[in-house]
Amino acid sequence: MNPDTQVDLLVFGAHADDAEIGMGGTIALHARQGLRVGVCDLTRSEMSSNGDPKLRAEEAAEASRILGLSYRGCLGLPDRGLTGDAEQLAAVTREIRLRRPRVVFAPYWQDRHPDHNACSAIVEEAVFNAKLRRYMPELPPVQVERLVYYYINDQRDIALTVDISAQIETKLDALAAYRSQFDAAGGDRVETPLTQGYVQRVEHRDYLTGQAAGCRHAEGFALKRPYPVSGFIEA
Repeated sequence: MNPDTQVDLLVFGAHADDAEIGMGGTIALHARQGLRVGVCDLTRSEMSSNGDPKLRAEEAAEASRILGLSYRGCLGLPDRGLTGDAEQLAAVTREIRLRRPRVVFAPYWQDRHPDHNACSAIVEEAVFNAKLRRYMPELPPVQVERLVYYYINDQRDIALTVDISAQIETKLDALAAYRSQFDAAGGDRVETPLTQGYVQRVEHRDYLTGQAAGCRHAEGFALKRPYPVSGFIEA
């Protein structure tokens, strides 16, 4: 982890592969546009049924290369132990202050996996704390312009969509890097919902979102605050 790396967009996930599932295409799109995109995984995914932290880190590095990330970090918080206590909140706030992003992304706040919900809540609080100059005064405060939520599993309340038609293959390649999670079970690996066509379901979800948005593939996002636009028709 380079302590000096700063980014334009910072995506938080509870586990390596969360960001790729929810917004891998959007990450690739912005990286190709020349923006600095970073991902921070809160845990080492040590509770996953398949693989181990070392292999997961190698897979995350390969996915990061495919997506064109400028930065990837891991805070090493406990998998299935994201409580949002003062120490964990400080770790996420510190990450925001070190990276100084304009936009922060977190998982949608209602997901079937408790860690995704916990990550969402911690990041929301950390974005608030990051701007308080008397909180963690050893680092300068950061005012994040916008907090946006991405979907990992079920989608609802879509407020924004990003056309990823040109990036869908890059997203699928990044997901394919996580062989321990998504390849069919065999040997000492066990079946999980992720090994039973999960990537295909993600691609289908993005296809349906794209059809609703008038493009081939799209990723949906949720907001808790209004998103300002200058008008509904460009001059």
